[in-house]
Amino acid sequence: MSDSPPQPLTGHLEARLKRAETLVHIYRRLAAIETLDDVLAELVAIVSEETDAEHASLFLNDARTGELYSRVTYGGARREIRFLNDEGVAGSVFHSAQGAKIRDAYADPRFNPKIDQKTGITTRNIIAAPIRTARGEVIGVAESINKRSGEFTSDDLQVLEELTAQASIFLKSTQFAEEMERAKLQELAFLDMVSDITSEIDLSSVLRKVMSEATRLLDAERSTLFLNDEKTGELWSQVGEGLSTTQIRMPNHVGIAGAVFTSGETINIPHAYADLRFNPEFDRKTGFFTRSILCVPVVNKDGHTIGVTQVLNKQGGVFTEEDESRLKAFTGQIAVGLENAKLFNDIQNMQNYNEGMLRSMSNSVLTLDADGRIVTCNHAGLSIVGVDRDRVVGICAEDLFAGRNAWVLERIKRVDASQEQDVSMDAELVFGNRAVSVNLTVLPLRGVDEKPLGTMLVLEDITGEKRVKATMSRYMDPSIADQLLASEDILGGKSTRATVLFTDIRGFTTLAEKLGAAGTVSFLNEYFTLMVECIQREGGMLDKFIGDAIMAAFGIPLAKGDDEDRAVRAAIDMIRSLIAWNGERKVRGEAPVDMGVGLNTDLVVSGNIGSPRRMDYTMIGDGVNLAARLETACKQYFARILISENTYRKLRGTYRIREIDRVIVKGKTEPVGVYEVLDYHTDESFPNLMEAVGYFKEGQTHYRAGRWDQAIRSFGEAGRINPADRLVEMYVARCRTLQASPPPEDWKGVWVMTSK
Repeated sequence: MSDSPPQPLTGHLEARLKRAETLVHIYRRLAAIETLDDVLAELVAIVSEETDAEHASLFLNDARTGELYSRVTYGGARREIRFLNDEGVAGSVFHSAQGAKIRDAYADPRFNPKIDQKTGITTRNIIAAPIRTARGEVIGVAESINKRSGEFTSDDLQVLEELTAQASIFLKSTQFAEEMERAKLQELAFLDMVSDITSEIDLSSVLRKVMSEATRLLDAERSTLFLNDEKTGELWSQVGEGLSTTQIRMPNHVGIAGAVFTSGETINIPHAYADLRFNPEFDRKTGFFTRSILCVPVVNKDGHTIGVTQVLNKQGGVFTEEDESRLKAFTGQIAVGLENAKLFNDIQNMQNYNEGMLRSMSNSVLTLDADGRIVTCNHAGLSIVGVDRDRVVGICAEDLFAGRNAWVLERIKRVDASQEQDVSMDAELVFGNRAVSVNLTVLPLRGVDEKPLGTMLVLEDITGEKRVKATMSRYMDPSIADQLLASEDILGGKSTRATVLFTDIRGFTTLAEKLGAAGTVSFLNEYFTLMVECIQREGGMLDKFIGDAIMAAFGIPLAKGDDEDRAVRAAIDMIRSLIAWNGERKVRGEAPVDMGVGLNTDLVVSGNIGSPRRMDYTMIGDGVNLAARLETACKQYFARILISENTYRKLRGTYRIREIDRVIVKGKTEPVGVYEVLDYHTDESFPNLMEAVGYFKEGQTHYRAGRWDQAIRSFGEAGRINPADRLVEMYVARCRTLQASPPPEDWKGVWVMTSK
């Protein structure tokens, strides 16, 4: 082996050794750096130095957003530049994983001049190399811009590639460390945020916080939290604060939010207008442009969907699977807080509702606990007892209901024992020197487990109403008094179908002359008492007394469905009562009294007629006039009860009735059928009634056909059965008159009344 001296290195080997030493030096410089920002800054400086460039940039890929970002730029201020990782020279190199050498930047279609606008640099030439890890993963791009002397060479590009290969391990590790630190901070912030939301019980505040945090958490433009309203089947949300607060509501099956709520499945729509489920009408109304949508269900601990969270327009892209996971985790954590706030809101609304209801109630309401102490007393209750709330709430019921009011305690004890309500009508309570008439209802209070909680007392103060009604009922029908007490609009009328009843005493003028003033008043009071009782027993309304006449109606103020039958039964009862009264008068040596009743069913106008100072509740119209005409016609037809065909056709019951004529009353042109009610008769007052009615009907048929002889024979048979039937005599006389002076050929048996 020779001892020849070592041979000198060739130029190529010397360059490689120098480059290796440089890389080792760079490795040592980077190994002493801990943060990503410092690594990036150092690398930019090294790249500029080693490639003899005026400027250098180093872009890392953000896998979450699909963007390339640079935090530092050599020679410029520190700031972050972001663009999609398929844009510009850097994007081309990143996706191709191949280096690039560009002699004229502005002549290359890949170059984005906007980068120069952001950085303030005029780019002439560029070399760019992918930052590749040992496993071949491209994690970013390094660029050298503007060679200080001449143009970038292939050697410069090779240097850049070697530098990026050496730096990739440091970039990857510091990027990973930064992501871990960011994730840790996000997790802590997430926990703080969830803690803040779940500790809030005001629902409006919870909604605002959730929507704000969801927007920030997913880097979105807008978010909305919809909760389900189980009562209305709607999804609702609240936006704004104070007076500008607006509530949005929609059916819980409509739109994307409704689809998520009903299915319980997440919906992620990258392009809203390309999805048929999206309704662009909302954008048109609001002026907002929706690009992407992420909507997840809000599920409580029992697995029930209670609402949905909808996030719109991911900044810089579309919502990813990671976004879905983060939003699901977020909604899962805040579901408990939402339910608590919603429950508190429901309880608050119920409390406000109950307090408002008690405050507005005209009835007095007191509640007692299981020990008999008064827990609540509304305003009306304080008015009845006449003391302040502080002197009522908290005291024992024995202290309030003592002395003459002790009967209330008995009712309370009875309800406590039976757990069933107790009602006392028109009872009296005395507080101080003031007596109060009340309707008292005592109710048991039970919890959700049906265990007794106490007692509720409801007192309806009827003192004023009782006094007014008692006074008014002396001057008008009690039903009208009730209506007036219940109505504020005391002037006015309405068209109503009713059955009108008129009565009149026969020969009253002569009777009054014999009785004198005092005797006449006493007679009428006794008579009216009997007649009004018959009317009210059938639910009729007494309209007025007109001298000795009575005007009443059935079907007003309220129809009962069988008002015609009620009117007929009242009329029959009135005649029977009159007959019985005449028996009493005969015993007293007083002359008998007779009367007539007319009934007609038709539309009448009823209401309070007059002025605010003086008015009368009455009826007017042709229907009223016809009833009055029929009462007058009782004299002509020797009848006591006459009804019109309008009433006859609506009767539901079976009565002994005969049609006695078809007449045209004064002032009218159309005939109306007139019927006589005979039910008040006995076998003594009208023997063989139905047989006689049969002969009479037969006579009517012949009479209307102009067969006078046959009519006279039939009427004669009816008269033979009951000689006291003066109506038969009238028709026989009418037939003889018409036989002597025949009517026109078009005569149809209609009689024209010439008097009222």
